[in-house]
Amino acid sequence: MHIRFDVPADPAYPGRVAAALSSVRLRRFGYIGAVLTAVGVIVFVVSRGFAWGDRIVPLCTAMVLAGLLSMLYAPWVRWRARRRSAGYAVEGGYDITDDNIMMRSGSESGGIAWDGVAKVGDTPEFWIVYVGRMPATVIPRRLMSGEDAETLRAFMVERGLLQSR
Repeated sequence: MHIRFDVPADPAYPGRVAAALSSVRLRRFGYIGAVLTAVGVIVFVVSRGFAWGDRIVPLCTAMVLAGLLSMLYAPWVRWRARRRSAGYAVEGGYDITDDNIMMRSGSESGGIAWDGVAKVGDTPEFWIVYVGRMPATVIPRRLMSGEDAETLRAFMVERGLLQSR
């Protein structure tokens, strides 16, 4: 397998990459926020039936507020990443073989050996490549030909890195 494609200098592209990589690590804040908000509301409703209920209202309010802020944290980080990364738009490209993924961006280049890849996540726009438990890079499917995307998908499924459809 040898897949090669270019990445144009699109100002929105680095933001989409940053959002995809950060969403993986920030998903837990949404879950934590939902739990805090739900527990805060439930404790508030239950405490209304007891004499000590007025004393616990500040705690419930703090839990609900912390939960809402936690749920808003991930969208805020993604928005900030998109806004800040717009200036990083440079031409680049990918060169993917059976052995590694080589990426170049502007005057820099780097690579990841397939032997070091633990898994590959699937999003609508990217494949997110994990080295260990950390997302290391993305492979943009929309910039590849359909045939190359299917070839790469089959390769990753065969290696056990990606779930088959």
